[in-house]
Amino acid sequence: MIQRFNDLTAWKVSHQLVLETYRTTRAFPRDELFGLTSQLRRAAVSITSNIAEGFVRNSRKDKINFYTIALASGSELRSQIVIARDSKYISEAEYVLLEQKAESSAQLISGLIRTAPGK
Repeated sequence: MIQRFNDLTAWKVSHQLVLETYRTTRAFPRDELFGLTSQLRRAAVSITSNIAEGFVRNSRKDKINFYTIALASGSELRSQIVIARDSKYISEAEYVLLEQKAESSAQLISGLIRTAPGK
């Protein structure tokens, strides 16, 4: 039974994406700390944060709004991992792993949007 935001599969999968993003960006050049490293991390964290916020909202409209923001943050992250790959900050294997996790997250968030309860 789902009682808290972290019971949602979408949040759990997205949380793993956050952790993998942090792990991967640790190896980025120091001069990217306030650039791409920060952007990737903020986009990833935004996904789980907006899922959590949407979960506690009462109206369907509010839930969908926050879940849609989470989906958009995932899209932002996916764009940034392409930049990281093309800049040679991550390997093709790291790119594929992050992309797969991001795709799983997006699919689950889309499911939350389709099935959001509320008034």
